Amino acid sequence: MELDIFSKKCLGIDIGASSIKIVEVSSFGKRKRLENYIEFKLPPNASSLKTFQGETLLLLSDKVAEILRAIFKTERIRHREAAFSIPDFSTFFTTFTLPPMTEAEVPQAVGFEAQHRVPIPLSEVSFDWQIIEKEKMALGSKLKILLVAVPNRVLEQYKRMADLSGLEIKGIEAEVFGLMRSSVPENYSGTPVCLVDIGWQSTTVSIVEKRALKVSHSFDISGKSLTENLSASLKIGFEEAEEIKKRYGLNPLREDVLKVLSSSLNFLALEIDRVCQDFYQKEGRRVESLILAGGTTSIFGLKEYLESRIKKKIQIADPFLSISSPLILQSRLRELGPSLAVAVGVALMGVES
Repeated sequence: MELDIFSKKCLGIDIGASSIKIVEVSSFGKRKRLENYIEFKLPPNASSLKTFQGETLLLLSDKVAEILRAIFKTERIRHREAAFSIPDFSTFFTTFTLPPMTEAEVPQAVGFEAQHRVPIPLSEVSFDWQIIEKEKMALGSKLKILLVAVPNRVLEQYKRMADLSGLEIKGIEAEVFGLMRSSVPENYSGTPVCLVDIGWQSTTVSIVEKRALKVSHSFDISGKSLTENLSASLKIGFEEAEEIKKRYGLNPLREDVLKVLSSSLNFLALEIDRVCQDFYQKEGRRVESLILAGGTTSIFGLKEYLESRIKKKIQIADPFLSISSPLILQSRLRELGPSLAVAVGVALMGVES
């Protein structure tokens, strides 16, 4: 018999430009269980939940908090501990190698490198780092470091939103880390894999090896840009273009739609291939497989289309694979998995911390 007193719960919240995804996960020992999930979508022409100030993408805290409070009331969500994802676009990633040194010298060396590698003053960011490779040498260990920096004003927006929503923050991390946690299977632990997260506003292509992030790049190709291209080419409204994209995707029966979408997706395929080739040239290890995530993954024929151009094994993210859930929901969860993968990942972070 499981007693709630020994279990942990956490809400994983992924706030996009036009949607909010919430996944509630509980943990009892090593067992994880799905308690609830919600995907709230704004109408196609509604104003975004985020805004740019300069080159920084900021959350509209008051508007998001209002929506969250309404969701909690309607769905009767009582738990108030939450972990949040922040967009990869708002996060700065870099990797670098430190010469042989003792462990005590590493933090100071990382801080020195950060001053030269982060494009904005360190006083305006919060940064963290981790060792992703270690090579022992005579004078110490040669280290490869992953540095992650987030503008303080981005974090302040999330803290404000959490306060207005009555939430206690368990953690905040970049989307790519949530996606890694939920969607990279254990059997990929020793081989590099490419994660492709096709979101509403941008696409992030990342290389993960031994469950560590090695490379991450964001591109402007997105679900929204595909719809905008359809709208302009077919001379139809945005909402109609979005419906056509969802209905036909890459179906050859609609050659006009296929032509428009394939033009952008060909460019995406080239970018994915370039990231994988760059990794091979620098690291000497080939990326043989790819995992697709994000709401745009549901476009008809996308997986097969990219496979034919990238020549790699592709699978769709299945973040609920290791989480117990009612049997009746499992087909629906496989369908929603790519869209909810980040929310699942940050929820898992919350129950594991």
